[in-house]
Amino acid sequence: MPHLLLIVEPKDQRQQRTEAEGRAAYASMLEFTDTLKARGLLMASNSLMPESRGVRVQVRGGQQRLIDGPFAESKEMVGGFFMLDVPSREEAIAIAAECPAAQWCTVEVREIGPCYVR
Repeated sequence: MPHLLLIVEPKDQRQQRTEAEGRAAYASMLEFTDTLKARGLLMASNSLMPESRGVRVQVRGGQQRLIDGPFAESKEMVGGFFMLDVPSREEAIAIAAECPAAQWCTVEVREIGPCYVR
C-alpha cells in the first residue's frame, strides 16, 4: 500500500542552521533512506530546494499565471519526501516516527490514491 511521507518544515529553519548542522541533518536523512532501501520499503525519495527557488503554475480562463517563490501565505514548506510501499497505514506512521526529520519538523503521512476518494 503506497504512502507518501512529506517532510514539512518551517520556512526559515534551514537558514537558522550552520552549514555543519545542515550537513549533519542531511547525512542522518541519507542514512534513514539507506535503511528504508535495505528493508525493501522505499519506492522513491528526495530533498527539495527551498521554495524561494520554486514557482507555482495556475491556468485560469485559459491564461497561465506564474507565481515565483517564496510563497508568503504559508509558514511551512515541503522540504522533501519518501514514497513507501508498506502493508498498512500503521506501518507508515511507525516509519514516520523513525524518520530523523520528525525531531525538527513534521512528517505528514498520506496514502496514495485517486483524487475522487473522500
